[in-house]
Amino acid sequence: MESTLDTGAPPARTAALDAARLSAWLEHALPATPGPLGRVELLAGGRSNLTYRLSWGERDLVLRRPPLGHVLPTAHDMGREYRVLAALAPTPVPVPRPFGLCEDTSVIGAPFYVMELAVGGTYRSDADLAPLDAGAAALTTHALVDTLAELHAVDPRAVGLDGFGRPEGFMERQVRRWRKQWDASRTREVAGADELNDLLAARLPRSSRAALVHGDYKLDNLLFAPGDPGRVAAVLDWEMSALGDPLSDLGMLCMYWDGFAGIARAPVPSPGVLPGWPDRAAVVERYARHGRVPLDDLDWYVAFAFYKIAAILEGIHCRTVQGLTLGEESADLAPAVALLVDRGHAALRALG
Repeated sequence: MESTLDTGAPPARTAALDAARLSAWLEHALPATPGPLGRVELLAGGRSNLTYRLSWGERDLVLRRPPLGHVLPTAHDMGREYRVLAALAPTPVPVPRPFGLCEDTSVIGAPFYVMELAVGGTYRSDADLAPLDAGAAALTTHALVDTLAELHAVDPRAVGLDGFGRPEGFMERQVRRWRKQWDASRTREVAGADELNDLLAARLPRSSRAALVHGDYKLDNLLFAPGDPGRVAAVLDWEMSALGDPLSDLGMLCMYWDGFAGIARAPVPSPGVLPGWPDRAAVVERYARHGRVPLDDLDWYVAFAFYKIAAILEGIHCRTVQGLTLGEESADLAPAVALLVDRGHAALRALG
């Protein structure tokens, strides 16, 4: 379940946070809940944006900011992440309540936002999943998939997200974007990576409809209510959210479900290969019950998910090479990138 790395909160500067400047901003943003700023913890598990737990008076808060150094163009947009949380707060999709956005980089050196601390547990490894029996595994899977379907049912216009993105041509732009992100992080050649991008572009499917998509939907981006594996307490990490193709989320979930199986130091659990857990086909069947999206081209979206995550890990490898990682992000997963690219090719071959 969730763990934290305690950075000790010295009085001046803690893990890239300037405590004095942050305190002044919090006093302005949250005048009804006076400080002082106490303990600051860098939360473990993040390999992209940095997430901190703050003690502000009697209230526990969470702060999100971009990673240190080598921030890819269009990535790590705190304003987008904050906006989608604010829009979803009154909907059935469970998200932490956002309190304030700061785009003034003089406060802590980067844009950031602050939200409530959602109470719950998350599963970051196969070992975390081991205590769940088959019944609890099924409840967790159903809650995970049903929450995704609930997200895709949200009317963006009704929650003020009309114009949040351009859903037309979404996947075409995604294929181009992640090729650019890969090129921006290139410190070595990975066999098959460029070829996979070319094949994805050549076999681009026609999107069925637009929806609000999370962009990185997976088990360890959800908090589950304490003692209730069948209830999602909060969906986290909205940095890649957009208006786009809902199958991009389902393809990502399918990729994560068993795609990291056998990878040393895997950054996510692989429930689809664990005893007692539903397999990938059961995940797809559960989503299909909601009946909103045709699933004929799903293997293409799974292949794209492998390419996208390989590109993200290559970006982390680039930051690692530059010595700019912090906390658990510094666990370099460079050896996994080539294997993920190979699995992306295999998913495309399954499409026929």
